[in-house]
Amino acid sequence: MQHQKTYHQEIIYLNDKEIIIEGPASPDALASYTFDEGLDAFRLPKEQYAALLEISDLEEGRVIVARNGTHIVGYVTYHYPDPLERWSDNNLPYLLELGAVEIALDYRSGGIAKKLIQLSMEDSFVENYIIITTEYYWHWDLKNTELDVYEYKDLMIRLMASAGFEVFQTNDPEISAHPANTLMARVGKNIKRDQMMEFDKIRFKNRFFF
Repeated sequence: MQHQKTYHQEIIYLNDKEIIIEGPASPDALASYTFDEGLDAFRLPKEQYAALLEISDLEEGRVIVARNGTHIVGYVTYHYPDPLERWSDNNLPYLLELGAVEIALDYRSGGIAKKLIQLSMEDSFVENYIIITTEYYWHWDLKNTELDVYEYKDLMIRLMASAGFEVFQTNDPEISAHPANTLMARVGKNIKRDQMMEFDKIRFKNRFFF
């Protein structure tokens, strides 16, 4: 599969700050920016910045960023699923995963996360993918939001639904480990029936195993 990426940009305003939403960002563009120290939900900021550079250089990788000037304050990433997860079974070339979405604390509550995800779907080539997101409650910032896991789950479902994601059932052990965990997916308009069937097989792996 030959992956195609078309750059899009949108400007929004948050507390008189001009925030540029753009992507997929190239490695060179990302390397010219600075990275907010508050983006530390998944790993140390320096390591997360390095991860964005690596993802942007992948053939299928997509990195959409929100920046204040040349300072990255938010991002969302897309790439193939981790080889250790069931979602990589059969190496389906049309199955991507939303790897992470994060907004620096000082820039939250301004709709940046929604704009990031929505802009990432403006590239018409994403209609050739099934894009999944696995929402695990242990990744959520419950402390700063003061939400419980079910309120946060509803928040994430609404956020992802704004870009066409829907809740899908699965027997994946990690998703099944807690009722707040959720699998969502956005099925591109160009996905064929046989491709969807392959995805269904992964969702319900070992369904008839007793």
